[in-house]
Order: sequence, then structure tokens, then C-alpha cells
Amino acid sequence: MGAITLKVNGKQVTVDAAPRTLLVELLREPLQLTGTHVGCDTSQCGSCTVLVDGRSIKACTMLAVEAAGTEVTTIEGLAQGGRLHPMQEAFQSCHGLQCGFCTPGMILSAVDCLKQNPTADERDVREWLEGNICRCTGYHNIVKAVLSCRDRMAQSKEG
Repeated sequence: MGAITLKVNGKQVTVDAAPRTLLVELLREPLQLTGTHVGCDTSQCGSCTVLVDGRSIKACTMLAVEAAGTEVTTIEGLAQGGRLHPMQEAFQSCHGLQCGFCTPGMILSAVDCLKQNPTADERDVREWLEGNICRCTGYHNIVKAVLSCRDRMAQSKEG
């Protein structure tokens, strides 16, 4: 066991963890941030996606010790001041979820998608989200939500 210090959802935390502890395990167990889901344990589904220093990563592919000194944002930390993030609002208004299991990972991946490519079109969004599996919605409303958020963000910058 060793102490790992990182910033999670804006708060500095120090947690004891074994060297083989995955970031997803650290977030879910000692930190009780259960919005980060474990879906496959093989990095195929993307339900464990979080932002590490602003970039989307699958938390089942990263050791907790590798996250030492980084800033991690989970779905619980995306909303600010009691207000949903624009991507969360878009998923809600466009019905971009059904069972909700993949939703946290989809939202965080989509946030990074638009950060990396603010003018992403439908093809770009679909390609970006290939690493996130949804077994319910068929992706149509998920893509619609990401594009809606993109349009809303572009309008807020102009006006």
C-alpha cells in the first residue's frame, strides 16, 4: 500500500492504494464515486471513462499510481455550482440515455470530443464515440445530444 495524492473533482485527496489498483477501483471504492461504472474490465465499453487532466481516458486502463499528481473529473464533478454541465443538459433534453449505464462515460468522452474539435460534425462525433458502447439507444439521440451541445456552446460564444 502506498499513498496517492491527486485532485478529484476539484478537491485534493490522498488515498492509500495497492500498486495494482486501477483508477476505476480507486474512484469507486475508497472515494465512493460510483458514477464511474465498470462494464467490461477490458477497456472495450467505455463506461469507466473519466477526464484526466482534461482528456478522456478509460479508468480501467490506468493504474491509480499513474494518476498521482493529476486532476481527475468524474461525472459527479462535471456539474458546477448545482448546475448541470451543458453536455449533461443536452443528454437530458435530447433523450441521449435510456438505462443510463453508459451515460457517464459517454458524457465525459463527448465533453473531450468537443474540447478537441469544437466544430465536430456528426461523422466526427460518431467516430470519437466508437470506444463507448451503448446497448440501448442505437446512438442516434446520443449523437444528437453532442451536436446540440456543440451548437449551444457556439451560440453562447457568439452572443
